[in-house]
Amino acid sequence: MADTIITVQGEHSAWYPAERATAFASVHAWGDSRDEVFGRAVASADAVRSLIDTIHDAKNGPVTWWSSDSVRVWSERPWNNEGKQLDPVFHAAVDFSVKFKDFAALAEWVESVAAIEDTSVGGITWDLTESTRTSVTTEVRSRAVKDAVAKASVFAQSIGLGSVTATALADPGMLGDPAGGGVAPAPPMYRTAMKASADFGGAPQLALKPEEIAVSAVVDARFIAR
Repeated sequence: MADTIITVQGEHSAWYPAERATAFASVHAWGDSRDEVFGRAVASADAVRSLIDTIHDAKNGPVTWWSSDSVRVWSERPWNNEGKQLDPVFHAAVDFSVKFKDFAALAEWVESVAAIEDTSVGGITWDLTESTRTSVTTEVRSRAVKDAVAKASVFAQSIGLGSVTATALADPGMLGDPAGGGVAPAPPMYRTAMKASADFGGAPQLALKPEEIAVSAVVDARFIAR
């Protein structure tokens, strides 16, 4: 009797609390005087850098890393609703990326930055540390393989066969089965929730509540059932 071949796809997902956050801030000044706009942008950018420098420590945090670009200056000549081109408007901008390990310090920093003229916080992304990512990815992939074994065993038992023996394991689509086409194991997904909470004894304070990070893995597997 010929061997029965069973091909399945195993998968597993797990959620982990965020360990790092990267905030993206921008300074953007504009006006009708190039020098005045440039000066405002530089002053605001210096204020943002000062807030970062005071809490930057690559090992202990709360800021473990940051970067910024140089001041970009450009101009445009807008049109009014009558089709007339107006005088030039000058712009100056600087962008910042700041990585935090302390989320309470991040909330305080966001509030401070928001109070600086011509400055805004454009978004926050959440992440795991490299060591955690390596560890949890190994665990999730292992569980995806176990899921594939469990599926194959159920299929074999449903047709009156016993044990299954793996003959191939691969990322999705690499076993040559078009139906199994896909992408490599999904990278971590980032979702955030930001809310403002009020302390009735004082002014409202910003609280950042990161959602957990999903780490997922998918594997194609082929078995012989006997």
